[in-house]
Amino acid sequence: MKPDIQIRVKALASYPKQAAATRFRVEQFVGPLRERGIELELSPFLSAEQFAEMYKPGGSLKKAARIARSFLRRIAEATRVGKYDLLFVQREAMFFGPEIFEWLFQIAGRVPMVLDLDDATYVPYASPTYGKLGSALKFFGKTDRLIRRSAAVTCGNRFIAEYVSKLGTRAEVVPTVVDTGVFRPVEKDNKIPVVGWVGTHSTFPSLESLLPVLEKLAAKHEFVLRVVGSGRDAIEIPGVRAEVLKWSLEREVADFCTLDVGLYPIVVSSSANEEWLKGKSGFKAIQYLAAGVPFVMSPVGVCAEIGRPGETHFNAESAEDWYNSLDKLLGDAGLRQKMGESGRAHSLENYTVEKQADRLAEVFRAARNS
Repeated sequence: MKPDIQIRVKALASYPKQAAATRFRVEQFVGPLRERGIELELSPFLSAEQFAEMYKPGGSLKKAARIARSFLRRIAEATRVGKYDLLFVQREAMFFGPEIFEWLFQIAGRVPMVLDLDDATYVPYASPTYGKLGSALKFFGKTDRLIRRSAAVTCGNRFIAEYVSKLGTRAEVVPTVVDTGVFRPVEKDNKIPVVGWVGTHSTFPSLESLLPVLEKLAAKHEFVLRVVGSGRDAIEIPGVRAEVLKWSLEREVADFCTLDVGLYPIVVSSSANEEWLKGKSGFKAIQYLAAGVPFVMSPVGVCAEIGRPGETHFNAESAEDWYNSLDKLLGDAGLRQKMGESGRAHSLENYTVEKQADRLAEVFRAARNS
């Protein structure tokens, strides 16, 4: 029997489902929300093809022409927003410029807005790809204005929620989670333990900080280092066999679930100061937990509050901490299995799609009636 649709929500995002924030904070809730009487229609500003070309050099005129078409499509969408009961914006409706579309959609449809923040987008930073020009085009002050215009804000962690609450808007913590039926423990046939990291070119400097530790570990343990999404073609570490792979949506689950040990270093950089890092949602830790993969991470921001240190994972602040934690895990397959099982149980207890869908549905109903 089809569910009785009570609320229709127009969801706007800058990026398509190939971007983790769109995929895990919007798209994966379409089905669960429908079961709860809420129809969620997702509209990204960039297409999958545009997103893939975004950080590639060259083709500026072609990119600009396609962005112009996306801009015009957004305007056309605004004329049809009246058929929805609510506007849901994942960070921003367009990845650059002021909040013109959020304003236009609200005025045209006279609908309340719920904003979703999984990062501290209110904290200015230097764009690692486009430098000062990229930073200027972000219009960092718009996040504060969007917060004030919103009926509610769904926040990736309590630090973001505290910031939102200070601006006088209702904040609801909705952590970024994965489908635990998809991200789940698998039988591994790794003859040599695989230590892995999955990230992006912008977060790779955090992994680079660990390279001396990994080199030192290689003198005692045999392991494979698997690096996914770094933007590098190769990584040279004396004594370490490194597999460098491009990120792939089709391979995403396997890249996590087939690891024996996960890495989650977080360090301050030119594009990520301490305030920005406090806003991170600890998503990589939640992926490791769901996959039953023991891991070592920097206890920065909300990461200090995820899981149970010493039981589901190890926290590490110094190079010595990193070495000792990885040394224990690489030297004890039984410990890896025990930690992985504890992590999986913790994930099922705290970080499921169903639990977060209930929270989202509650926020949407309250916002619609505000």
